[in-house]
Amino acid sequence: MVIAADYPFLNILWTLIIFFAWVAWIWIAIVIFMDIFSRRDISGWVKALWVVFVIILPFLGVLVYLIANHDGMSERSEARARGQQKEFDSYVKSVAAEGGGGAAAEIDKAKQLLDSGAITQDEFNALKAKALAA
Repeated sequence: MVIAADYPFLNILWTLIIFFAWVAWIWIAIVIFMDIFSRRDISGWVKALWVVFVIILPFLGVLVYLIANHDGMSERSEARARGQQKEFDSYVKSVAAEGGGGAAAEIDKAKQLLDSGAITQDEFNALKAKALAA
């Protein structure tokens, strides 16, 4: 029977270090696989060779890929981030351009209609209540 006193603190510390190193290596491998499959500058055969190399010789494969492609990985990552930011910015601009402005914009439009005489005060009050309720 094993009790806690049979497993000293340094063994626990070493086990935690090994566990976190293993998690970090898994994370690096996932990032490398994502980079391999997202690349457009290499053929499918080259991608397959990299995957086989990383799977057959995991530590060596990961290290070789990082050494050989570190600049390309960072450039592709930056390009993806810039593309995503550009898409987000264009989406925000398109939503803002739709004039969604919320209740204040609807009340302002209704006030302009009231001032121009297109609607009555009762209709304005109904539009204002509807805008505030939404």
